[in-house]
This record gives sequence, C-alpha cells and structure tokens, in this order.
Amino acid sequence: MGAGTAAVSTPAELRAALEEAHLPTLLMAMATLSGDDAWLRDDWRPAAPRGAEEDNTGGLPPDVQAEIRAAAYELVLAWRAGKPAADAPSPERLVEMLEIALGPGNTLPPEIGPLLAEELGVASRDVPIADPPLADQFRVVIVGGGFGGLCAGIKLKAAGIAFTILDKNEEVGGTWLENTYPGCGVDTPSHLYSLSFAQRPDWPRYFARRDDLHRYLLSLADEYELRPFMQLGREVESLVWQEDCHEWVVTARTADGKRETLSANVVITATGYLNRPAYPDIEGLGDFAGPCMHTARWRNDVEIAGRRVGVLGTGASAMQLVPAIAGVAERVFVFQRSPQWGLPNPNQARRVSPATQLLMRDVPYYLGWYRLRLVWNFGDRLFPALQIDPDWPHPERSINAINDRHRQFLTRYILSELGDRTDLIDKCVPTYPPYGKRPLLDAGWFRTVARDDVDVVTDRISRITPRGVLLETGEEVPLDVLVLATGFQNLNLLSPIEVRGRSGRTLRETWGEDDATAHLGITVPDFPNLFMLLGPNTIAGHGGSAALGLEMEVRYVMRMIARMVEEGIVSVECRQEVHDDYVRRLDTALSRTIWAHPGMTTYYRNSRGRVVTTMPWTNAEYWHMTREPDLDEFHVERALPAVP
Repeated sequence: MGAGTAAVSTPAELRAALEEAHLPTLLMAMATLSGDDAWLRDDWRPAAPRGAEEDNTGGLPPDVQAEIRAAAYELVLAWRAGKPAADAPSPERLVEMLEIALGPGNTLPPEIGPLLAEELGVASRDVPIADPPLADQFRVVIVGGGFGGLCAGIKLKAAGIAFTILDKNEEVGGTWLENTYPGCGVDTPSHLYSLSFAQRPDWPRYFARRDDLHRYLLSLADEYELRPFMQLGREVESLVWQEDCHEWVVTARTADGKRETLSANVVITATGYLNRPAYPDIEGLGDFAGPCMHTARWRNDVEIAGRRVGVLGTGASAMQLVPAIAGVAERVFVFQRSPQWGLPNPNQARRVSPATQLLMRDVPYYLGWYRLRLVWNFGDRLFPALQIDPDWPHPERSINAINDRHRQFLTRYILSELGDRTDLIDKCVPTYPPYGKRPLLDAGWFRTVARDDVDVVTDRISRITPRGVLLETGEEVPLDVLVLATGFQNLNLLSPIEVRGRSGRTLRETWGEDDATAHLGITVPDFPNLFMLLGPNTIAGHGGSAALGLEMEVRYVMRMIARMVEEGIVSVECRQEVHDDYVRRLDTALSRTIWAHPGMTTYYRNSRGRVVTTMPWTNAEYWHMTREPDLDEFHVERALPAVP
C-alpha cells in the first residue's frame, strides 16, 4: 500500500467514525500503516475480551481510548495527504501483533504467520504464468459456479489460462442461489466468509443472510468479468479421460435435454458438499397430501402463515428456519432425532453500523485486521479442544478438560435460554461432547422451542400419512405443511457425475458410495489432471471459513497448472503409494479427534464409521501442506519434442 488514495469520507466523518472503532483492530491497522512500534506499547495494549461480546474499548481506560482514536485520525489524514505506508510486516511480526490484538493469554503457533500475511493482503497468492498458452493449446473446465468455481475462474483469468465454467443452474451462486428458506444465512462471520482478495467493507450484517451472500457472488462474477467464460444451465453428466490425447471429455446436458461436449487439459471440480439434498428414508413420505419440501428446494408459493408446520431435522438449516417461522405459523412441530449444541452468538442478528462500514472502507488495513482476528478466533483457536485426551476420565460427556469446560458453559447457556421450561432440558441438552457434530451458532433456537406454539417431538416416527406424521406411540400429529431439514448428500461426493479415469474405472467404483479419499483432498490416483476443490477431508471441522481452504486449494492447483504449462507436462497423476500414505496419516490423526468419538450420528462419518469430510489438521498446517505441489508425488508425462 503506497501513499493515500482519494477518500470517500470527509475528515469530520472519519473522526466521528473513529469513536466507534474497535480499538484492538485499529491499533494493529495503524501499527501496520506506520511501521511504528509506539502503537504496540504496553499502556495501549488491549485486554483479553470476556465472553462472546465484542468490546470496542479493548478494556482500556477512557483517556487512553481517546488518545488512540485521536492519533489514528492524524495518521490516516497524513496518509491521505501522501505519506507512504510502511513496508509490510514479516509473517513473524504479524503473529506477534495478532497475539497483542487478542489480549494476554493468547499464544499463536509461529507457522500461522505466512497464512496471516496472505489473509491481510501483504503477501500474494497469485500464480503468474509468464507465457500462457493459447486457448486451443491448453484449456481448463471448472464444474460449478459457486464460491470455489468463481475463485478458480478469477485466478485462471488473471494468469491468462483459457477456461470455461459449467453450472447446472441458470445463474451463479451454488448453494446461495438454491437455498432460499426463511432465515437462511451463513454461520461464519461475513468478513471471514469471503475471499481474501475480494473483501467487502459494506456487509450489512456481521452474519450475512442468503440474499447478501448471493449478491456477493454475483458481484464476483461481474466485477472480475467472468460471464464470457461461463456456460450456465448445463449439468455435467460425465468426465472421461482420453489417454491418447491426454484430455478430459466433458459431457453436459442443457435444460432442454441436449448434450454438449467440451475437451479440457485440466478439470477442476467445485461442486461443494451442499448441492444435492438428502431425503429421509421414511415410509409414506410420498403420501403426504399437503406441501412437502426440502429446505434446499424451498417453495415460496407455499403459505406458512396460520398453518401447522412440521420440520424434520435439527441441524443448521432447521436452527435458522424454525425461529424464522415460529409466530408466523399457527404451530410448529420439530421432529428431533438428537439435540444439538448451540453456541451463543451475540452478533447473529446484529447489523454493521455505517461508521464501521466507513472504517472498513477508508482506513488502511482496518478491514484486514478485523478479518485476521476472525481467522484465529473462528478457526485454529478451537483446535486443541477437539483432540481426545486418552487419560481423560469422563469420555461419556467430553474428551478433555477444555472440552469439559465448554460443555459446562454451553449447558448453562442452554438452561438460561430455556428459562422456566425445565421440561425441555432433557430434549435440548445433548449427551455427546460439544463439537462432536458440526458446531452450530444459536439463531434463537432454544428460546424458540420454549415458545407455547412450538413442540419438540422426540418420539420416533413410524411413517408419514396423508394427514401428517404417525409416531411409534400410535399418536398422529396432523400437519398442513411438511418441511425436510435433513441436510445434503455430503458423503456421495461428485454424484451423480460419472468420472472415468485412465484405467476405465469410475470414481464411484474406486471410492464406493460413501468413502471418498484424495491426496490432500485434491487429487486421486488413476484420474490425471483432475483436481477437486473442497474434496474429501478438507472441511475444517474445528471452524474457520470455507473460503480459507478454497484459496489454499486453488493456489495449489494453479501452481500445478503453471508447472504443466512451463515444463511441457501433459499429465500429472498422483502416485498410489503417496495417496495411500496420506490417507493412513489422515485416518490416524482423525482417530484422535472428537469426530471419531462414539455415541452420536453425524454426516462427518460414513456407513463404516470412517470420517470422510473433516480434516485433522489446523488451517496453518494445511496451508504448508498445499503451499507447493511436489512433482515427485506424481506420475508425470511430458510432451514429446516435435520431430523436425
């Protein structure tokens, strides 16, 4: 960042906005802008926050707060007037600074430094290609137009590599196009659930709703001018490797049933986990006479007001939907198989003030440092709490001392939310350890189920009838509308696409129905030049943002493409022994985590109990693992020199 640029705000507006600045963030932004250690001096250092609430004061006395805000005002004005920014801090320095911003008692692993530098934007993830080939010499096909596909398209376009994005829908957005149910939104902070190089200072909420997220993805497609590279309304049916020409043949079906084929040197799949709804195997599901819909296929023409609505499931979608429709429907019945831990989230419904939006737009590094705090607090900070202590004496309720303290805290929170509804305690407090299932941020769930017009039904379902739900007790619950909040086919990765590799075997034959594996979650033996984004075991179950992992994976793929172009490589195929060794290490590490703990059902595990979605590494560790592809791990074929 060089000298100042034209400011949108006036000095008076800036001064007023600084009165609302989050001081731990502001201090680090000013230290980065100036390079002056005075911003990190002892009497200006923030205290560690208490609880989940953000404290803009940093626990500092009023006179120190005023001193910091005034000094920041002068520094930003000087930068606007042409004073150049200091050189970027080193990764080691960023670790030290983030520890200061988080307050005493926070110690970060030093290996997270390079990741922080990229997230702050002082180090680049771009992969330049000096002499990119013509489109008829090298082309990439991307399957999916959501977060991953757009990120890959942006980076390929910047490198000058020809590509085409295919998506089954008529518009980009993936899950944020398809999911429109009431209350739909993200349970990751907006400023973290976005690409590091395309951050938005104007998020209206700290936890964005569906419409805001879809607008963000539309803006990526438009601002980076990706639409000429898209073919929408085309559902990919098959990917078939052609050994003679070292290319993939991609077959897609249009909305009117026509089939089209493309050839590609490289295929990148970016279909994600949340694209195929999972329907429960319950007798009579098709017999229900009223409207029956999955949350991922919400029907806006169905009237909810004044009707008896049944909701099957208590996962992330249900936790957002039920509070949104309670009080609108005449009565809501929640059919629960098992309760969920819900984490308190004071920012869930909170809007971002105009003053904070101004700071994020006009104050150098302010948005970046706000995001860096989230990278840690919603990411690797939680990782130690999810590692099983083999000597812990209470495995029936928790897995280590930290996890047990979390259990006590969350139990107190649930009880406080339920109030005098002590009859709901057994229905709402889980018996399994916290974080064993996907951590859910409370969107008002516990207060909602305590309402007089909401019923939590824990009796097992016998079958669905035309009138409602018949329980095993013999009671029939009459319903007008039935909603399936039953999640997605997370384990059936890349389904229903037929992917046929070098040997002629399909990916489904290689994996089976629910046991996907891949080296680094990206590449599979026998499938050359095929790279997956958000593939097997790449979800950071301990927290973070899908955008973090996506950017690491896209950089890995881009570096591989650069090697292929620059070295005349026509195919790269992961060695079987490399893949197998990685999977062994992965499974061993996962066996020591909470996701392998018995006593609960979770979409993280397949039918044999193997964890297939989450990764056992920290975000920092995965950054180093995917920093640079090692060609020694691949069978590499190079083009033969032309015969003179």
